[in-house]
Amino acid sequence: MDEHGYVVNVDVAVARDGEFLLIERSVQEEHGAGLLAFPGGKLEANPGERGVLRATACREVREETGIEIRGVRVVDSSVFALDDGRQVVNVVTTADYADGEAHRAAPDEVAAVEWRTPAAICDDDTPDFLVAYLDVIEAARDGE
Repeated sequence: MDEHGYVVNVDVAVARDGEFLLIERSVQEEHGAGLLAFPGGKLEANPGERGVLRATACREVREETGIEIRGVRVVDSSVFALDDGRQVVNVVTTADYADGEAHRAAPDEVAAVEWRTPAAICDDDTPDFLVAYLDVIEAARDGE
């Protein structure tokens, strides 16, 4: 991959009644195995396609948790490296719950699905990056 090639990932902080939807990543996942995370995944789009971040957010939440979302908004972004050295642009979004019952819709990717309050997200088992994203997400949601 050339020096300017990036994988684009979209994380989605889905809000419902003062809680956010979290997944525990499967231990079989290449990156972040076993960690708590917001649902999300890689952008898949064709040249010229529009609305790709929103479409990716909706698709990934549906594929991983079985629910529908609305009102996707970008709130942050960062860059990190995968173990193989590939660079990832991580786009953090927030969205509102729209419909469905959250469950492990992709058991090979997701070990568990749960709703947590912001205080419960900041628990000992929560990765630091997730807590940092939560601060930005809450600030963006409070500003609505």
